[in-house]
Amino acid sequence: MIVPFAAGGPTDVIARVVALKLSESLGQQFYVENQPGAGGNTGTAHAAKSPADGYTILVVSTGFIVNPSLYAKGVPYDPVKDFAPVTLVAASPNVLTVSPSVPAKSVQELIALIRANPGKYSFAQPATGSTPHLNGELFKLAFGSISSWCRSRARRPPSPRPSPDTRRSRSRAAAAISNIKDGKLRRARGPERRPPSRRCPTCDGDGGRHPGP
Repeated sequence: MIVPFAAGGPTDVIARVVALKLSESLGQQFYVENQPGAGGNTGTAHAAKSPADGYTILVVSTGFIVNPSLYAKGVPYDPVKDFAPVTLVAASPNVLTVSPSVPAKSVQELIALIRANPGKYSFAQPATGSTPHLNGELFKLAFGSISSWCRSRARRPPSPRPSPDTRRSRSRAAAAISNIKDGKLRRARGPERRPPSRRCPTCDGDGGRHPGP
């Protein structure tokens, strides 16, 4: 079972749970092989070139579909022709968090703060093409906020906690919850309330709904 991301990240954790259950159900040993690199392209390309004998399973996130449109030279795989989908095994909302030093206490206040200080604030995200990255870009387009983005601290896997000079970040809920509980991040936001973040207001419910059609 190939995971095109570093060990310890959301995709890796999910893959290991699935591998364990498959081993128990089928009586055959399934193991996870991490092949991180190039936003998931490295491991995905390896899986694409593997024999189509049913012994190789690729566990992916949204970058699998997004990446082909991001790279000018394309990616070394065709997401439609090279793979056969099996099933959706998990879903995770994205959350919008800020450093405790940011005075904004709500999404509306954060939007107002960024608009009043163009170019001052940046947002951190785990990987180019990831849903937190695209979600952050949509936030900029929707509310006219002018801010740059940067990768989260270089770790394996990337940490949802931004560097000291980054004031807000977007990441998967599972990766951010521990930092929120420890007070290192504040005010998780998601498209809807899901455990374990039921106490966190959603963006839609706090003035952060995208002003689209």
